[in-house]
Amino acid sequence: MTTIYQSEVMVDQNIAAQRLEARKLELQGLSDLSQEARETVQLDQQSVGRLSRMDAMQHQAMNQATERSRKRDLYRIQAALTRLSDDEYGYCEDCGEEIPDGRLEIDPMAERCVKCAK
Repeated sequence: MTTIYQSEVMVDQNIAAQRLEARKLELQGLSDLSQEARETVQLDQQSVGRLSRMDAMQHQAMNQATERSRKRDLYRIQAALTRLSDDEYGYCEDCGEEIPDGRLEIDPMAERCVKCAK
């Protein structure tokens, strides 16, 4: 088991929290905007042709898949905020090494260093 020394963290926790909260708000806003597109497709066979109905159902399925991805990211953000409050943010969950701030800037939810993520 790897010993983790909390004093060695180079990550600014305030900046990390701001990144996570900004991403969370962005995802929640996108989710709100796309809610109507994820709702059940109303199939009015009198006014919509077969291809149009299929197209509408395909768009609905794609929007639902995108929403599942957003929910996964919101879960990852909450996990990262928990790691932040537990002073475990910025360390790889597998090897215990510090995750470079550049990686956390790109993906503030990162749980693993590049080596372990492969």
